[in-house]
Amino acid sequence: MNIHRALAITRRIFRGLRRDRRTVALMFLAPIVAMCVFGLAFSGDVEDVKVVVVNLDAGFTHPELNVPVSFSQAIVSNFDKEVLKVDPVADVEEGVRLVREGSAYAVIIFPERFSESLYMKSQNPSYSGDTTIQVREDRSNVNVANAITKSVSDAILKTAQDVGQDLPMKVDAEDAIYGKGAKFMDFFVPGIMAFVVFMLTTLLTLISFVGERTSGNLERLQSTPLRESELVVGYAIAFSIIGMLQTVVLLVIGVAAFDIMIVGNIVLAFAVIALLAIVSLSLGILLSSLAKREAQAIQFFPLIVLPTFLLAGIFWPVEAIPGWLRPLSYAIPPSYAVDATRSVMLRGWGIGEIWIDIVALCGFAGAFLIVAILSLKRGRR
Repeated sequence: MNIHRALAITRRIFRGLRRDRRTVALMFLAPIVAMCVFGLAFSGDVEDVKVVVVNLDAGFTHPELNVPVSFSQAIVSNFDKEVLKVDPVADVEEGVRLVREGSAYAVIIFPERFSESLYMKSQNPSYSGDTTIQVREDRSNVNVANAITKSVSDAILKTAQDVGQDLPMKVDAEDAIYGKGAKFMDFFVPGIMAFVVFMLTTLLTLISFVGERTSGNLERLQSTPLRESELVVGYAIAFSIIGMLQTVVLLVIGVAAFDIMIVGNIVLAFAVIALLAIVSLSLGILLSSLAKREAQAIQFFPLIVLPTFLLAGIFWPVEAIPGWLRPLSYAIPPSYAVDATRSVMLRGWGIGEIWIDIVALCGFAGAFLIVAILSLKRGRR
């Protein structure tokens, strides 16, 4: 081997990079974005979770100290205020309704005569009073539900430490309002379906359009009577079908291999994924105007994948992202598809409940399609 010839190749590569500033910028920008997104997304704990409390306990007067005592209020005051945002409601029905409509993640219920029963049972373990705190959760987001249960348990432990004795009570979180018996995989698979379709559709469209440009095919197509809108819509139909087929494959694997939970209308979930595919291909066409060849197109991969995977609530709940970074999650189209798909599959929601997500996706799709068509028209001039 001639080392001088090998070094000549090395110099040639670096001379090429010196003339290609866009590639050099992407080479250094991608790892910076990756490190920042990973570090920020995984640096936080679940916070600002909305829960409601139904306190049916009126408290009691301590027979020895002759002072009013309310263990339920003490427990509520010991909730971690950074994790739980607590609103009181008057009755159980109202609390359950708020969770069902998505206005809260859980309703925490203290039974009648809770404080008195707790005191009596501490004196006499055979006392039959109810000392169970019922936590009825929305378990469509398993991580958030687990954080709620842990926060309630921690508050009980702190209250017992403040009192200076063991308090014979327990937490019952078995009767979930949504996602009863849900596992992490049930939460994960709907997000992964949206993520895979978004990632593959965006990248395939991006690489495909760059290939069409570099080969001259796009220029030849634009020299025909074919309109830019027809070209984009044709791609939209094709990749929507591909996205649906990808979703079917993922769903079959999820059901067969992982026994995932499906409560709602799976056709509606497919429709959401198809809408996301339209958003994705439009984004891919837009990004293709920034890349002159396939090598540059591939370098968009981390800029697309990492923010989506970490900030769209696919693996890590949005509630665990630092508050100042959280608005960025709602600027990422897959966030709405993940929320809608998960709500359909685990909550059993219909269009009436997920319409905001659908409107947001339609807005992204419309805006991206229009700009993609304009970018093709500009390229024709």
